[in-house]
Amino acid sequence: MTAAPQLPRTTGQPARTTGQPAPSAGQPAPPAAPSPRPADRLPRATGDGRREANAATVLRAVLDHGPVARRSIAQLSGLSPAAVSRQCVDLVRLGLVRELPERVESSGVGRPQIPVDLHTGESDGPVAGGVHIGVPGSTFGLLDLRGRLLARRTFPHDGIAPDDLSREVVAGLRAFLAETTGDHRLLGVGAALGGWVDPALGTAVRHDTLGWHQRPLAAELSRGLGGIDVRIDNHARAIAQSEILFGRPAARRSLVHLFIGNVVDAALGIAGVVHQGPGSGAGDVAHLPVPDSTVTCPCGRTGCLEATASNMAVARTAVRRGIVPDADVFLLVDAAAAGDRRADRLLRERARAVGRATALLLDVLNPDLVVVTEHSSLLNPEYLEEIRGAAVDLSHVCGDPERIVSPHAGMTVLPVAGGTIALNPLFRSPLAATQR
Repeated sequence: MTAAPQLPRTTGQPARTTGQPAPSAGQPAPPAAPSPRPADRLPRATGDGRREANAATVLRAVLDHGPVARRSIAQLSGLSPAAVSRQCVDLVRLGLVRELPERVESSGVGRPQIPVDLHTGESDGPVAGGVHIGVPGSTFGLLDLRGRLLARRTFPHDGIAPDDLSREVVAGLRAFLAETTGDHRLLGVGAALGGWVDPALGTAVRHDTLGWHQRPLAAELSRGLGGIDVRIDNHARAIAQSEILFGRPAARRSLVHLFIGNVVDAALGIAGVVHQGPGSGAGDVAHLPVPDSTVTCPCGRTGCLEATASNMAVARTAVRRGIVPDADVFLLVDAAAAGDRRADRLLRERARAVGRATALLLDVLNPDLVVVTEHSSLLNPEYLEEIRGAAVDLSHVCGDPERIVSPHAGMTVLPVAGGTIALNPLFRSPLAATQR
């Protein structure tokens, strides 16, 4: 293999542990609201961590409402105008926020206000790299501070042995970043994958399909990228965090995310924090029982969610029924899009199975929002309606199908989730993150 080109300048260090985001209180008020209600105010920090927490509060207000004047940030956050000005000076100096003098605001009283916004859309703004390591292939992405995808590339895994996979992925990712980052400041890289992932240790604890067990993946990726700060997490938790950070306001109150792919995972977020559990083992729903399913699972039971609804399970059924020649769910989705009624019927069967599992999660956790990542429903809203219908029919607590949604990032959900793993620490502790 030829050596990959040198990466552009970065601010990262070798892989570190990752924490949880600071809780965000309530649903934000609309932009430039002159007098937000008390319930809309963000928490005021006290104690030794005040400067860091206040910087995070201001950065989050700019994310939610930018471009926004400093006086509006003070009203939205509950911070004093002086504290907001101090934090804006720091955030501008760090290159995270920029002033927009061309959009000066004036209320007719006092000095005109220069709005501030996140430093995005320019050739030298901060960016984060993201990678989703799947089973058939990986997806690379480059994100700005609003979680918008600036560049994307797929990387097939065909013919790569499990022991060689991380090395080949990092070589492809290194070349991608070198070609796409340009003069942008690379803050770090996030990697999302299925199975049991411990982000604190940077370890892929168990990914049976890839044959990875106790693999120090974050350290491997960081070494291969020349010491860039690399963080990893389970893809279901990463997508949940992406919804909290960049998605619908209801996600900040509570959400459940259900990921249906070759691996089936889930994640729970409460008050802006994604639950990890001891050893970061939360979210294993592969053996959640699906009502009415009679599919035999390798665990010996029948009706387990992964054995019923995973990409592999559905693709094998499609081959057995003669719908597609190879066990590839994307061929099945393409066949349905081309008008094959058998393919459409099978995808609707899967959607109803996913809906029945969603009903169980709704009844146990009753979140404000359920986010379902499932390929066919991302492409065709009719399959999302099947999921919603089955869930509402069986749930004892949810009669509103609109609480069940697809990810805000749509078909770019996977690389955006990877990049979110790198961006989340920045919004939690912007001063400390940029110093790293």
